[in-house]
Amino acid sequence: MTEPSPPIRSAKSAAASQEPIPESVPLTAEHLLTNRQPEPAGGWRRILWRLSGGRINPAESAAELERRTLIGQAQIPVASGHHRIAVMSLKGGVGKTTTTAALGNTLASLRGDRVIAIDANPDRGTLGLKVKSETAATIRTFLAEAPHIARYADARAFTSQSAARLEVLASDADPAVSEAFNAEDYRTVTKLIERYYSICITDCGTGLLHGAMGATLELADQVVLVTMVAVDGASSAAATLDWLTAHGHADLVKNAIVVLNAVERKTDVDIELLERHFTSRCRAVIRVPYDPHLKEGAEVDLVRLRPATRAAYLRLSAAVGLGFSKGSRGR
Repeated sequence: MTEPSPPIRSAKSAAASQEPIPESVPLTAEHLLTNRQPEPAGGWRRILWRLSGGRINPAESAAELERRTLIGQAQIPVASGHHRIAVMSLKGGVGKTTTTAALGNTLASLRGDRVIAIDANPDRGTLGLKVKSETAATIRTFLAEAPHIARYADARAFTSQSAARLEVLASDADPAVSEAFNAEDYRTVTKLIERYYSICITDCGTGLLHGAMGATLELADQVVLVTMVAVDGASSAAATLDWLTAHGHADLVKNAIVVLNAVERKTDVDIELLERHFTSRCRAVIRVPYDPHLKEGAEVDLVRLRPATRAAYLRLSAAVGLGFSKGSRGR
């Protein structure tokens, strides 16, 4: 007497009984092979791994596991093909442009697709100072030549690229020759950028009512709101969220990321209270510690950042990356 054959289960019913695999987990050997551990990133684990010729591979620490998780989140594919992030603040001097450059550099260093940051300040912007200049071209000349930009190489001629592969489209350095940058200009520029880049980070002006801001908010998929750890900075940031909510952008507020930027070494401000306030209103709050390299106000070099600062920008990149799996807003 033959044994009865096991019942044939459909693929659909089999899949339904299993825990779904998160879309953000790449189907690579590193993730699929249960007996394979990644190389230790550093410290005594890496030293032991190298001395043993790779035969001894100590288990990852909690910090290493967290770092790998954050990197995976920052590397989530852009579901819509193009994602726009607006970095903004109502008050100047809070580190908005530095945050734009550091976020862009971190994302570009971790991803294989193209990341660009553009300077949409209505007056003289300083984003171009955050990378080594490779061209005298600006967002204004890019706009003037828009009809002739037909491929990535054409667009690349107007940008400067950092060592981390972030491209920057700068604004005019001389306020005497800069022209007003309005909403239609912004739409034209970003429509072109959408063809050749996966992620566009816009360094916004400090005002909420200048010409380009309306289009920036209309097209943004995410907002990163930067404030310094100070009473006036926090008050301005809270007022910005109020204004956005009152003007039809409550969805951006709900999904916003607030950066608490320590521009000074010490402060008497209760940062825990600040964090609780913005956490209750937004999706995430990221603390960025004081860093002497950023205080220089020059090019942003990830290698020169303190480990705690690099870790903060990795957390910011991961928080932003969690939004990449969603569809685009404002197309």
